[in-house]
Amino acid sequence: MMGFLMHHLKIYLDGKFVNEPDAKVSVFDHGLLYGDGVFEGIRFYNGRIFLFEEHLDRLYDSAKAILLTIPMERETLREATLETCRQNDLRDGYIRLVVTRGKGDLGLNPTKCGKATVFIIAATIELYPEKLYTEGLRVNTVPTQRISPAALSPAIKSLNYLNNILAKIEGNLYGAHESILLNQHGFVAECTADNIFVIKQGKIFTPHVSDGALGGITRKLMFELAREMGREIIETNLTRYDLFVADEIFLTGTGAEVVPISEVDGRKIGPGRVGTLTQEFIRHFREKTQNTGVPIY
Repeated sequence: MMGFLMHHLKIYLDGKFVNEPDAKVSVFDHGLLYGDGVFEGIRFYNGRIFLFEEHLDRLYDSAKAILLTIPMERETLREATLETCRQNDLRDGYIRLVVTRGKGDLGLNPTKCGKATVFIIAATIELYPEKLYTEGLRVNTVPTQRISPAALSPAIKSLNYLNNILAKIEGNLYGAHESILLNQHGFVAECTADNIFVIKQGKIFTPHVSDGALGGITRKLMFELAREMGREIIETNLTRYDLFVADEIFLTGTGAEVVPISEVDGRKIGPGRVGTLTQEFIRHFREKTQNTGVPIY
């Protein structure tokens, strides 16, 4: 019978560790009612939290941009995150760090919310199957546009993901592994959960963040890895045409890591196998994940 015993995750919720079934927020929480809040998805490998300080920087910046006060000093939040991993006895996995506007009334006015809600989940993660890292993903561009940066800055990693979800639904309908969103000018913005990089004749390109791409933490790391490889990444406007004629394309994200693309809108990319530069980025990235980060234990 022992094999059937459920191991409950310990969740950090507003200063306490609770079993997952007891980790509850109010139905009046504006994170639930309005998607009013910010979050980070963070990876840890080999007992170390990867790019932890960069994720905390972005969390506090996102909160500041929407005038949301995180009710914890950065050092306290940092320690609470490490302790959440320890409480669950994990060495490899995924952290979801969430700050909501907190409990308010049924109106959307944030000044009616007393104190922000903070919760931290540390768990294992289901990635793309390993074969997709060698064969590549099939992706589609979808009709849903990326929200204009003038309407909602893509730099704010907010709880309001309906734009991405609509694009994901459309991708699912096409049988795609991931979906590409264009901005209002027809330029490539990003995927539903990943940034995009295009390689043509040895040069590496990626959309500007001003085109509607989230300033991804893994995206930023690619610029660093490119320098170590003696190459540079050029930020530029990209169209669907640039994707169709690319030699290689790869996506980056905390969850996806670095993953190659084999097909866009039914068109094979390059020779239809994972390109050598993409393989190099994957190798360098995996080395970094195993050898750097903030120790948990």
